[in-house]
Amino acid sequence: MIAETKPLTQITQEAIQILYREIGVVNTVRFLNQFTSGYGDYTTERDQLFADLTLEEIVSEIKATRK
Repeated sequence: MIAETKPLTQITQEAIQILYREIGVVNTVRFLNQFTSGYGDYTTERDQLFADLTLEEIVSEIKATRK
């Protein structure tokens, strides 16, 4: 048995069409978004964002937000 080799773009298009049909547009987009790498430098941004906070302060803010 010889498998047909398709161009990657064609495989991607077919897979997205199947996902749309089976789980809908919104869930397809949600599924695909988990594979994007995003942008920016999270490590640098995190260091700047939390530079003046202790771990206890961060935890307190998280708990306050959840209430």
